[in-house]
Amino acid sequence: MEPEKRMSFLDHLEELRWRIVRCAIVIVIFAVTLFSLQTWIMENLFLSMQKPGFITFRLMCEYFNICVDKIVINNQSIEMTGQFSYSLMMSIMGGFVLSFPYVFYQIWSFVKPGLKQKEKGMAKGIVLYVSLLFFLGISFGYFVVAPLCVQFFGNYSISGEIKNNFKISSYMGLVLSTIFYSGLLFLLPVVSYLFTKLGVVSSDFLKKYRKHAIIGILILSALITPPDLISQVIVGIPIVLLYEVGIFVSKRVEKKSKKE
Repeated sequence: MEPEKRMSFLDHLEELRWRIVRCAIVIVIFAVTLFSLQTWIMENLFLSMQKPGFITFRLMCEYFNICVDKIVINNQSIEMTGQFSYSLMMSIMGGFVLSFPYVFYQIWSFVKPGLKQKEKGMAKGIVLYVSLLFFLGISFGYFVVAPLCVQFFGNYSISGEIKNNFKISSYMGLVLSTIFYSGLLFLLPVVSYLFTKLGVVSSDFLKKYRKHAIIGILILSALITPPDLISQVIVGIPIVLLYEVGIFVSKRVEKKSKKE
């Protein structure tokens, strides 16, 4: 097997530039497709969270007897470019999410040649695992976190004299940010794996600070969910489980390293 060709700094920059261009092209293709379907996406994927017929609320009502009412709010755009700006942002964010496996593959392909052969072997299948966890987090955010936020804040009222007339930027900002951050949070096991490999953390360290981590997770859950206990528990439990998975992954990495 021939040794890999050494590249100059300018060669690395050129390679990085073309990888960024490829990622941008794929994201734009997905974004344009989503933009052409913006009305259907807005009405059936995002505004539907205001209705009791949304799949999460139907399942909650059927299996847990927790039923919700339709939120009486008027979404509005009070800026000339408001609707266009958010349809564009929605399309670009959606394009990034859908193209995430390809984007991460390009990033990994750029970083991989700089690793040792042993390190490459240890990170085998990382693109698949990262992509699966990211999409799992996106799904959790869409079906659990975002609908709970919409229901709580949409129904919350200080006084009956105050009507909820939300700007579309406020509504979509809440929904898109909670979904996207949930996707990132589900990458915790991968972060544990990489940090253990680099020697930054260990399974003992993660165990020692488990209580601190749980408190931090509860605070984080409170920040990305409505300020009610049920929502925080629903969001906090999966994140705590992911932290425990991170400890398990860290243990496996340490055992494998000792054997080698």
